[in-house]
Amino acid sequence: MERKELLMIALIGILLLATAIQTIQLVSLSSAKVVVSSSPSSSAPSSSGASQSVPTNLQSLPSMVGGC
Repeated sequence: MERKELLMIALIGILLLATAIQTIQLVSLSSAKVVVSSSPSSSAPSSSGASQSVPTNLQSLPSMVGGC
């Protein structure tokens, strides 16, 4: 009986340790700042009045989802 109790205490300790580590990681993740660059990408198409073509499978999208 002593061995089962010791094993249960060890497993609970491991679970508590894993929970503490995940809590620390979650707090550090939520406090991290995300930096997004606002510079235009060189591969982005220029919007100088040129109309962009829409693929045919996207042209019927509003009717597929019940939109106007």
